[in-house]
Amino acid sequence: MSTEPRHTHVPIADLSLHVVETGNPQGRPYLFLHGWPESWRTWEGVIGVAHADARIIAVDLPGIGESTGSVTGGSKLQLAEAVRGLVQSLGLSDLTLVGHDVGGMVAYSYLRQYGDVGRVVIMNTVIPGVDPWNEVLRNPYIWHFGLHSVATLPETLVQGRQAEYFNYFYDVLSVDPARISPGSRAAHAAAYSSDAALTAGFDLYRAFAQDAQDNTAFAKTAPVDTPLLYLRGDGEGGDIATYAQGFRDAGIQNLTTAVLTDAGHFAQEEVPAQVWKLIHGFAANPSK
Repeated sequence: MSTEPRHTHVPIADLSLHVVETGNPQGRPYLFLHGWPESWRTWEGVIGVAHADARIIAVDLPGIGESTGSVTGGSKLQLAEAVRGLVQSLGLSDLTLVGHDVGGMVAYSYLRQYGDVGRVVIMNTVIPGVDPWNEVLRNPYIWHFGLHSVATLPETLVQGRQAEYFNYFYDVLSVDPARISPGSRAAHAAAYSSDAALTAGFDLYRAFAQDAQDNTAFAKTAPVDTPLLYLRGDGEGGDIATYAQGFRDAGIQNLTTAVLTDAGHFAQEEVPAQVWKLIHGFAANPSK
């Protein structure tokens, strides 16, 4: 069986999603959603260590990289709807849905809206409207949430300087910046090279207030018993127990947490083998 990635473009409503697959097409599926400022390439290290009998799928979020079309305003509800369209188009069952950073926010929205996912993994993020969301917003080191929410300004400032701007985050938020390779950095910068792609990325932040309202509403509905694994790097800061309590208070009944050692925010690029081991183990034994 070839391990070369298989690239396709899947039409979903008025979107075209760039999908990259490796592994066994008949194997247990894992669908990976990237964050900001990333593309599908952020999962290459995980893909490289994944078991050959697994079906590994990574996607560029709408409007980013080779995916075309956009979700107006960056709503995680609408992005989750697009992801569900992909899940249905590919016929994925017993799915492990994995999201990092804002991809984790999309995965959470999927979890709260749909019952057709086997289990969900959320990495290195806080969920809008779910504790400790308000505490994170007050943290002065999270200044970019505010900047990215301003209309048009971040596009003006960052266009033509994507590599320099993105490198700041890779360097500050990782335990060892050298683990995020020059090739990966260049690929991510290229994924946001157009004005439209920059806007798609910053819209993810502009939607946070609406996302928080949506997730607050979800917390008032029936609890969710789909297994959820929350991962956080030990170098990222924040008490994982606080995040766990936030999930439980929001109605997540089957929660597992794990700390990724020697990792910061970009754990999938910093410690890919450790990330895959935890995800694969969770898929095999989601209740543990």
